Amino acid sequence: MNPHQNPITVRQAHVQDADTVGPLFDAYRQFYGRAADAALATEFIRARLSHGESIVFLACSVDGQGVGFCQLYPSFCSVMAQRVGVLHDLVVSPALRQGGTGRALMRAAEHYAQTMGWARMDLTTAKANTQAQALCASQGWARDEVFYAYNKVTDR
Repeated sequence: MNPHQNPITVRQAHVQDADTVGPLFDAYRQFYGRAADAALATEFIRARLSHGESIVFLACSVDGQGVGFCQLYPSFCSVMAQRVGVLHDLVVSPALRQGGTGRALMRAAEHYAQTMGWARMDLTTAKANTQAQALCASQGWARDEVFYAYNKVTDR
C-alpha cells in the first residue's frame, strides 16, 4: 500500500447513514459558499435516500468514521437516447485529501454506472477548484470543450 494512501472502505450508503453523510454534505455546501446548516444537509440527504432519488457512496475510515462521499443522480441524455448519471457532489475530509479517497469514491461511482448500464457520467466543478479538476483528469474524465453550462434560479 502507498504510505500516503488512506485505509478506507467505500460502500453504498442507505437511509440510516444520513446522519454520517449529513455533516460531510454540509461541509461540501460551505465549500461552495452556503451557510452552515447541518440539519438541512442531513435532511436533504435523508430525503434523497428515502425516495430513491440519488445514489450515495460513503467512504469510511478503519474506525467507521465518515471521511468522504459522492452523490449520483440518475438522468438521461436525449441526444444519445440513453440513461446517464450526474456525479453531483464529491467531498473528502480535508485531512485525508490526496490520499486516494476521492479516487476510490469516483471508482465506486463508475462501477455503479457500468453496472446500471449508464452510457456516461457527467459532473461539473467550479473553475477555481483545480484540485477537483486534477482528480477528474487523473481518473480519465474529459473536460467538455463543446458545451457551456447554464442555470437559472426559478421563482418559487
